[in-house]
Order: sequence, then structure tokens, then C-alpha cells
Amino acid sequence: MASALMAAAPAPPTGLYVPPGVYRPQADTGLLARALLHEGIGPGTDVMDIGTGSGALALLAASRGARVTAVDVSRKAVTAARLNSTRLGLPLSVLHGDFAAVSRGRRFDIVLANPPYVPSPRARLPGRGPGRAWEGGEAGREVIDRICVRAAALLRPGGVLLMVHSALCGSRTTVEHLRRAGLSAEITMRAVVPWGPVLRSRRAWLEEQGLVAAGEDREGLVIVRAERPARSGR
Repeated sequence: MASALMAAAPAPPTGLYVPPGVYRPQADTGLLARALLHEGIGPGTDVMDIGTGSGALALLAASRGARVTAVDVSRKAVTAARLNSTRLGLPLSVLHGDFAAVSRGRRFDIVLANPPYVPSPRARLPGRGPGRAWEGGEAGREVIDRICVRAAALLRPGGVLLMVHSALCGSRTTVEHLRRAGLSAEITMRAVVPWGPVLRSRRAWLEEQGLVAAGEDREGLVIVRAERPARSGR
């Protein structure tokens, strides 16, 4: 397996309309953007962006000529992504709903995913509010695991999934799940960033769960890249 590229957290995309309640592009967005640009996307590439938020990554793909479907469960996020698409003159198909439901029967060359991944004292995911963008359940894996299960069905032969999440969620677990689903998978990038306000607010609980050491204040991010095997023969 190729060794991961240690990457300083790049600057996230700027200049987008991001209303209150919509996830603002951050270090994880920037790291996923860097991974996307390694894929050599261009005209004719079909891309799906799961959890698009303000549309930052979807618009980056569209700026390279890709045909992009952006999906989010937040109506505010869908509105923001559509407005940004119009403002920048970059066409997006922005859909509201669960990624598995709205993508049924479709396959893509590249699937991007920045799922909610922060471990939470609450087992159930929130049904509304800005926390939907980061609350990942007790292990932080509620949405990550759903993407792992669906990834092979979302990808064309030779298609690639790029997913970013915290190392707190078990990056090796993600790789193993994707390999069991029939994909080749590896960690291709890492970054270390200061804790944000959400992690700081639940420090005591994270320490009680053994997820972080006392006094820890920096978070590891990973890019997991998974590829569906190309068809043999013609």
C-alpha cells in the first residue's frame, strides 16, 4: 500500500455565500479539495458530492468541467449551493435528501464525501439544525459506515471514492470496510489541525471514552481513497 502524503492543512475555498446553519468550508474541505485535484478531473467526469454544504467542492469540480451532482440533507445548504452555483456561473445539479435515495440507479466517476464524523455523547443523529453537518453518533461513524456500504454501487468501474474524516473515527476501520465491499482502499493524505469549538466543548467526554489523551488539542484528518476495479476484458 502506498504511504500517505503528510499534508499541512490547506486553505479552504473562500468567497462563497455561507449562511448561518450551513457548514463553512474548513481544513477538511481544503484537504479533500487537494485530494480531488490529484484525480485529474475534466470535461466528461461525472462527480457526486455527498454533504455538499455551501457547494465548495462541487464547484471546484465544476470549474474543471466535470458534471456534478451535489447532495445535502439540509435545505439551507441546498439553497446556498444553488446560489453559489448561480453567482459563479458554474452549473451544478443540487439535490435535497439522503445521498443513497437520490442517487439510486446512478453511478459516478468520482464520489466526494465529507460526512459528519465528530463522536457524540448522543447516539441518535440530529434531525435538524447545524449539528447535522458534524454529529456522527457515538463512534462518529454513523454516516461513514453507510457510505462504505453504498460506495461500490455508486461508482462506475474504475471510479474513485474520496472521503475525509477524523482519525478519531478509526481510519483503518474505514479502509477495511471498503475493502470488504470489493474496493481497493488506502489512506492517501493526512493533516493535523487544531481542535475546533465542537471538540473543545466535549473534551471531558472524549477523554472518558479514551478517544483522546488528557490535554490533547490537535486532531488528525485523513483522506481515504477507494477505487472500484475496472472491468476485465472489453
